[in-house]
Amino acid sequence: MEINIIKQNENPLLNRTEITFECLYQGEATPKISNVKNKLVAMLDADKNLLVVDKVKPHFGEGKAEGYAKIYGSEDSLKDIETEHVMVKNQEAKAEEESQEE
Repeated sequence: MEINIIKQNENPLLNRTEITFECLYQGEATPKISNVKNKLVAMLDADKNLLVVDKVKPHFGEGKAEGYAKIYGSEDSLKDIETEHVMVKNQEAKAEEESQEE
């Protein structure tokens, strides 16, 4: 899996950096949010607890997906702004990682 950052935009009003990316995964299944999150954390040298992957939208018939992620400046901003369903998706990713480590 390869991730290319298409656009990175600072949003000081919401205390976050918004990232649009492209994920290439020829011959593989669509990557899970946890895998995408881990790769983005490594690429951007970001805090894992402050990065939220909002969506990964695959292109039909291609090994490519577009995605949207956000890196918050603080945990308070994250909790105040982010919607519950996105937080749940990212928490499931966290639970998956913990089970893999065991």
